[in-house]
Parts: sequence; C-alpha cells; structure tokens
Amino acid sequence: MPLLRINATDRGLGLHGSAQPVLPSLHRAAADAPDAPDTRPIIVMVHGFRFAPDAGNDCPHTHILASHERPRNRKALSWPCALGLVGADAPGLGIAFGWNALGSLWQAHAQARSAGLHLAQVLSTLHRAAPRRPIHAIGHSMGARVILQALPHCPPGALHRLLLLHPAEYRSAAAQALATPAGAQTQVFWINSAENRLFDFALERLIPPPQPQDRIKDPDLPNLLPVHLSDPHTLEALHARGLPVAPPQRRLCHWAGYLRPGVFDLYRAVLLHPQRHPFAALQAALARPAPAAPSRFLAPVRMRAGLPLAGKAPS
Repeated sequence: MPLLRINATDRGLGLHGSAQPVLPSLHRAAADAPDAPDTRPIIVMVHGFRFAPDAGNDCPHTHILASHERPRNRKALSWPCALGLVGADAPGLGIAFGWNALGSLWQAHAQARSAGLHLAQVLSTLHRAAPRRPIHAIGHSMGARVILQALPHCPPGALHRLLLLHPAEYRSAAAQALATPAGAQTQVFWINSAENRLFDFALERLIPPPQPQDRIKDPDLPNLLPVHLSDPHTLEALHARGLPVAPPQRRLCHWAGYLRPGVFDLYRAVLLHPQRHPFAALQAALARPAPAAPSRFLAPVRMRAGLPLAGKAPS
C-alpha cells in the first residue's frame, strides 16, 4: 500500500511532488470496496517545529516522514518505516502530512492553527471514504498541536486513536479540543518524559497561556492516558505487556518520544493491533498515583544540542 504524502500550503492541500488533486486521491486510497470492506487502519503522521515541505534538509518527507529507511539526514528515523507503513504488504495506509513550521516559534505556533484546518479536511475525507476503517494519528510537539487544532472541525468518529508525543499545547487548549464531538470519541495517548521538561518550561515562558496559571500538561480526561516514559512503573508495566521501552538515554532530549529505543514497537502495537491492547487494559496497567513534578531548576548538564526554539534542529 503506497504512502500518501500531503502538504498544507497557502493555496490549500497538495500532494507532495504531484499535481494530482488531493481529495480524490485520498478517497481512492482509502475507500472500501463494495464487496470486500477494508478494515486496515489509516495512520496520519504529523511533524513538528523546524520542518517545511520542499525546504531542503528541513523537508519532512526526506527526514522523519521519509518513505525509505535511510532519510537524507543520517540522524533521522523514518516514522513510516518504523510503523511498517511502506511497501505493498503494509498493514495499513500511511499519510505523511507536511506543513510550514519554519520561522520563529511564535510563527510556527500560529501556523499550526491553519495547518489544523487543512488536516481536518484530510481526516474528514478519510472518514467519509472509509467509515469502517480506524483512523489514527501521531504527532510530535507542534505537530501534536496541529492535530488538536483539527479536532473541532472533524466529525465524530474521525479519529480512533491519537498519539501525542511531547505535545506543545497547553492543558486547557488540549482539554477544549478533546471535549469536541470528535475529540471525545478519540482514545488519546499523551506521551511525555522528564527528558522534555526543559522544553516544556521554555515554551511556557515564550508562548502566552490561554488561561492564567495554565501549563503544558496532560488534562485529566477519561479518554486520555498519560504515558510517562521516564517513570519506572510505566516502563515496568509496558514491559510486562510485552512492550519494552528503554529507560531515558539522556537528561534532556526533545526527540526522545520517537528516538528512544522501543518506542516505535509500542506505537506500532497500539496503532496496528488495538484489539490486543484495549485502552481500558492499558489504563489499568499504567495506573498509579501521579509522580511528583520534577524540579524546574536542573543541575548544569552538558547539552548535546541546543533548544529547538530558535536553533537549527527540527523537531
């Protein structure tokens, strides 16, 4: 099954590297055959800050959304390949969604709103074309914000499972998106770890919150499961379910949500085999009192890379 690469542009949606119209292509790729309904999942992947389609080394389609195992950047990891969504025998349809997240952090934060409107078109089209197929989404950082911005504009049932990796979104805004008809029917996995705490802290200081005292934090909702990948209990519980994830590799890493060894084995299981990993069972396995909030004031550590807030590293 081919990987579809779709971009949000100033002129609307476009197929990456093709002049073919987007929505008919989406419909053809996703639609059920009348005599043999397709129940394989559709997985939409959304990148974060410091990427933009056709932006040289910062093009997501040659980086984390590449359709081959060796992206142009030797430090990158292809999400479509890690999820098994490339090739004729792929277990589902992959959608790589690109949007302009270059410029300053403030520009990308604002642009995520309009990108969310374009993504809502994609999700709504897929849901209409294939109402029996589960549609999942995975996004990192600002890409998670794009998905949350799309939910208010989607019909109920447009998303089944949603993986938010270190989401760059305030708690109140996330709660509002997940209270919409589409959001309330979505099973949400909020992936975070102590490795990202400094980046959350910096974002809270740079982007004004929608409400006083708001935080970049998971809201308390019945359809949301916090997955704290720096919590030993969480790692033990996942290991007990046959989903081992490595412990933290660095003190600080904004990309741990997709570079940590074992995380894509977890994501593949959750997205491609939800019947083996029911949401309620995962909630029960990972349940425990919330860990104490880590200190915002860290001992000096040697940084291997600068913050992605104004630097060169895409996220």
